[in-house]
Amino acid sequence: MTAALSEGDAAIMAAMFKALADPVRLRLLSRVASHPSGEACVCDIADVGVSQPTVSHHLKKLREAGLLTSERRGTWVYYRPAPGVLASLGAFLADTDKAGRGETSMAAQAS
Repeated sequence: MTAALSEGDAAIMAAMFKALADPVRLRLLSRVASHPSGEACVCDIADVGVSQPTVSHHLKKLREAGLLTSERRGTWVYYRPAPGVLASLGAFLADTDKAGRGETSMAAQAS
């Protein structure tokens, strides 16, 4: 990793990972992030095997965790990934993966 997380950044990341620990939320984020237009109407992503009120609850949790933003247009709400959040999560995971592989390599070399 390039730098250790600050206490504040760690709390923010922990909230994001906690929100993503639910399979339905992970699928919803994936559907929004992979939508061709870069945003998705709730009507386009709601078919994840749970009721509409449950989908709304999960989308609210993703918004509260800072993973999604939303905009109401008429009767529909459109969701998009929060700016920079996917890149930040990806960079964090890539850095921790590199650090983990480096430690393993050093341990293997010491043997």
